[in-house]
Amino acid sequence: MICTISAAMVGVCLTGIGLLRVVISYTRTDTIADDLLSFDAIFFLVATLAAYMAMRVDSDVRLHRLERIADVAFILAMIMLTGVCFLITYVVNL
Repeated sequence: MICTISAAMVGVCLTGIGLLRVVISYTRTDTIADDLLSFDAIFFLVATLAAYMAMRVDSDVRLHRLERIADVAFILAMIMLTGVCFLITYVVNL
């Protein structure tokens, strides 16, 4: 489940970056929100790759390690995405 949701969330981050870049170029202001979204997309990518590799391994030890990496990366990415949403809503004057 993490694999598909994380892959979709990378697309959400990319859409957010694109929208922010349009607004930034229009208003001539700069924000850290698009930079944070790009790092967030990397966390979602790590979660996707770890979940995918967990489906492909034979060893139980590697399976549990990759599942743990996928879980932690996904939770961190979701927390970061929530923080960026807060930043966009309350700090960035668009």
